[in-house]
Amino acid sequence: MGAVTLGLSVVSATAATAVNDDADPREGLSAGLFDAGQAASNVTLLSTQPKTSAFNNYNSDLAFTGDYAISGNYNGFQIYDVSDAAAPELKGTYVCPGGQGDVSVYGNLLFMSVESGPGRIDCGTENPATSDPQNFRGVRVFDITDILAPVQVAAVQTCRGSHTHTVVEDADDADNVYVYVSGTAGVRTTSPNVPGGCTNVNGNTLESQLDAEGNPILGSRFLVEVIKVPLANPAAAEVVNKARLFADAETGSPAGLQGTPQTPRHPSGGSWSPSPVTDACHDITAYPEIGLAAGACEGNGILIDISDPANPQRVDEVSDPNFAYWHSATFNNDGTKVVFTDEWGGGGGARCRDTDAPEWGANAIFDIVDGKLEFASYYKMPAVQSATENCVAHNGSLVPVPGRDIMVQAWYQGGLSVFDFTDSANPVEIAYFDRGPVSDAGLVLAGYWSAYWYNGNIFGNEIGRGFDSLGLTASDYLSENELAAAAEWQRDEFNAQAQPTIAHAPSFAVAGSYIDQLGRTGADVTTLMAQFETAKSLAANPAKAREAIAALEAAAAAAGPGDVADALLALAATIHVDTTKPVTTLVAPTTAGPFNALQVQVDATDEIGLSRVVANIYQNGKLVKSTQTAGNGEKAVSHTATVTLPEGSYMVRYNSQDTAGNISATREHAFTIDTTAPKATVKAGDNFTVGADGTYSLVSFKLHDAGKIDKITLNGVVKDLSNNAWSDVNFVKPGTFGGQLGENTLVVYDVAGNTQTTVFTLVAP
Repeated sequence: MGAVTLGLSVVSATAATAVNDDADPREGLSAGLFDAGQAASNVTLLSTQPKTSAFNNYNSDLAFTGDYAISGNYNGFQIYDVSDAAAPELKGTYVCPGGQGDVSVYGNLLFMSVESGPGRIDCGTENPATSDPQNFRGVRVFDITDILAPVQVAAVQTCRGSHTHTVVEDADDADNVYVYVSGTAGVRTTSPNVPGGCTNVNGNTLESQLDAEGNPILGSRFLVEVIKVPLANPAAAEVVNKARLFADAETGSPAGLQGTPQTPRHPSGGSWSPSPVTDACHDITAYPEIGLAAGACEGNGILIDISDPANPQRVDEVSDPNFAYWHSATFNNDGTKVVFTDEWGGGGGARCRDTDAPEWGANAIFDIVDGKLEFASYYKMPAVQSATENCVAHNGSLVPVPGRDIMVQAWYQGGLSVFDFTDSANPVEIAYFDRGPVSDAGLVLAGYWSAYWYNGNIFGNEIGRGFDSLGLTASDYLSENELAAAAEWQRDEFNAQAQPTIAHAPSFAVAGSYIDQLGRTGADVTTLMAQFETAKSLAANPAKAREAIAALEAAAAAAGPGDVADALLALAATIHVDTTKPVTTLVAPTTAGPFNALQVQVDATDEIGLSRVVANIYQNGKLVKSTQTAGNGEKAVSHTATVTLPEGSYMVRYNSQDTAGNISATREHAFTIDTTAPKATVKAGDNFTVGADGTYSLVSFKLHDAGKIDKITLNGVVKDLSNNAWSDVNFVKPGTFGGQLGENTLVVYDVAGNTQTTVFTLVAP
């Protein structure tokens, strides 16, 4: 079946209007390479990184992995650390020319498209002859396990090179990944380097690709090559299928789609540029989780079943009399819409002048209804650009705002435009950033090749100027909640042509986004927002978790069935009501004493966080001293205190409380305080003591303490005693028990740590 063609009435379809009806500040910006005038609405330019000298060719597409952005270039690729989007750092470069340098990542693999000279297998810069074994056109495969030291592990030759490519996962095949190759260059009929060789039959019509008997001629055009990459051995990557996605169902002719332009000349009155004739796809965007891909295929937009990634099948096709070149495609997150772009002029022409209609070089937005593409509207960046600015629809990606279909898109020297196509029939611009032309004297190719959202920011690859990072700012069109929710969706890697499903975890930002969107419709959300803010405040205190849940449920009931209520209830389900008591341990004291002062240590842990740890001292059931340490939400806290008390018997009672209000069981430990020092008296009698008044040739001491003697030291020499109330130190003289001629110091310790010191003199007998 032939392609469905949009009627000419489509030309008058409503194109998007700008966010402001006043004069657009993008118009008439001053020229310059790095000092051009700038205009922005709800976008902030954070950083510009000029290209290095080795990359003085065109910047092309972007891919992302972890903290890195990989900037493709006709001369190879550059690697930026974007962990701080406000200050990206160039971390690595890899010179490997061969245009056009589109890049994608998958795990530890990097893929790069090569379409033109001086493409060489060894990444050299000298252009090889067609017959040279080094001559290369196709897809390179690099191992980027060490991302700053890429190693090329494969180079898959194809008959038309690779203008772009698409990485496709197979949920049922964890051992391999697939790469769809979109080659648009001439067929390499004289190259000996492509396995199986390459053939070409002139002509683009259905009939031109049938032989005299009506059999299809399967040459090297009108196809998409499918490369299978074994993840355990990427060096074995090879073409495993040549998918005839444009074939005519009745005749089998591979040229079954648009073979000639619908009209002799472009609606502008000029020649077709490029010509909308389908013998390849320019770009394919895969959405494996819904089993579909969208192909922008020169003269047609097609919908592709990729449930079996190795064997894609076309399921629908459309054409448009306004489209010069179907260039790229982006699904909305639900997979119910596709945005196709028209690269009228091939990217090198000024196509946003005041004489250029809003449906030329624009996006065409289609709804997917029962597996078929249905036209909804056009969208074109609405600001008039000068004749020295190449400007036309180019590459973009979704901005992951929950509940809305929002896309950021590159328009070459038309800058970048952020537009909402939630209502596919009425897309509207909500933000933009633009520079003036590189030159007023003539058109110098520049502007954004790609503008993609990645982990909270927009990154743009500027063809002539370098690598930009930008941030969206809150406005009437995009709330703080929506921006926060978009930033919460984080990826480990991202290729715009391999769309993942955007799935937001429940959060206050997500629920707040839906409330903001409801308010934007004109609904009164004052009460609802107040309930929501109350719940948000309560949820910050784990002790108020039940109240927070109740507030969210009340807000959901007030909102009524719908996205707002669903988001509020999903959020309520994530709030943890902590019923687990903290664990509390008495580290000291470990005995009953006696002590001359209490050294207490209580350790506590809690999985959520602690508010305090308490150790209180009681005597005869009466609180005499309270000690505690604030937990400040920490998961482990050690409380220590030194407490001076009168003599007597006491009890320390201890526990801890977590931030949810749970209190551990109160435990107690009995102890005794003894503050009376022991006594040491000199024994009388010549058998024990010889001398008097502190001077002795022989001396003995009687020791006593009601709380028991622990030890003595004589001139620093320690002697442990028997922990009895009464004890003796007998027959001290020079040379015994540490005694020495002259002054001696005796210190007596009781078990509570109290001491008595006696100083005496020993003389020779």
